[in-house]
Amino acid sequence: MVDPLSEIISLMKPRAVFSKLIGGAGSWAVRYEKFGEPSFCTMLDGECTLAVDGQQPVMLKAGDFVLLPATPGFTLSSADTAVPTLMDPVGATEIEGEIRHGRQDGPPDIRMLGGYFAFDSPDADLLVSLLPVLLHVRGVERLKLWVQMVREESLDQRSGRELVLGRLIDILLVEALRSTSAHDATPGLLRGLADARLGAAIRHMHEKPAHPWTVTELAEKAALSRSAFFGRFSRGVGVPPMEYLLAWRMALAKDLLRQKKFGLGEIADRIGYGSASSFSTAFSRHVGIPPSAYIGVR
Repeated sequence: MVDPLSEIISLMKPRAVFSKLIGGAGSWAVRYEKFGEPSFCTMLDGECTLAVDGQQPVMLKAGDFVLLPATPGFTLSSADTAVPTLMDPVGATEIEGEIRHGRQDGPPDIRMLGGYFAFDSPDADLLVSLLPVLLHVRGVERLKLWVQMVREESLDQRSGRELVLGRLIDILLVEALRSTSAHDATPGLLRGLADARLGAAIRHMHEKPAHPWTVTELAEKAALSRSAFFGRFSRGVGVPPMEYLLAWRMALAKDLLRQKKFGLGEIADRIGYGSASSFSTAFSRHVGIPPSAYIGVR
C-alpha cells in the first residue's frame, strides 16, 4: 500500500534555503509578518513563547520542534513582556553569525536553530492546505538530529550539497508530520490518515488514482455507510472525498505534464480519464488553462 504523506511531500519538491542560530537574553520580543514559505525551528536551550496568528500561543522548551508549512505572521517573545521588534525574514539571512534578540552582552537565556525552505512545486499551495497551520512536537530527539544535519550541510559547500539537502528536508518533513499529534490536528491529510477508516480510503485513492472511484465504493473501503463516510471525510480532511480525489489527480497530472515525457492520452489513463479530451476538459476546468498551455508556461 502506498504512503500518501510521502507522495505529497515528494510532489512538493522541498529544498533547503536558509538556517541560522538564534539567541535571546533579558526581555525581548520579535514580530515576523506573514512569510508564506515553510519554516522550522528547534529549541536548543531555555524557553520562549511562540504566538502564531490565529493559533493559541505555545511555550517552547528545549528539545521542542516547530514546523509552519506556510508561515503565517507570528511573534516570539521572552517570559517578560516587551514591545515586539519587527523583523524581516529575508533580511535575516544577511546577518552574519548568530542572530541575537534582547540584551546583547552576556550568555543567552535561549538558543534555537531556525530556518526556512522552499517548495519548488507550483502545486505547493494546494498541498500545504492539507497540512496543519502549526506543528509543535515535543520529546522527539531524532528531529533535533535531522535539523542539525540540515544546518551542517547548508553551511558546507561540498559536492552533492543540493542533493543531500533535498533528501534531508524530505526526511525532516516526514519526521515532523508523523511525530505530531495527528488526532488533534486541524482538518487535513494528517487528521484523515490518523482516522483508520478514512486512512484506508485515502490510501486506496493514492494507490489507484486511475480507478473510477465512487463515494459508495470508497465508503466500503472505509467500512462505513455512504452518508457516514461522506460526513466523516469532509470533517476530517476538510474537503469532500471526490474533491480530494480530483485535487490529487490534478496534482499528479501537473507533475506528469512538467516531465514532458507523456502524451495526454497516457496521462489520462494514469489518472482515471477515459480519453485525452475528457482529461483536457477536466484539467481546464480545474486549473483554468488547458494542458497544452500549462506545459507552455512551465
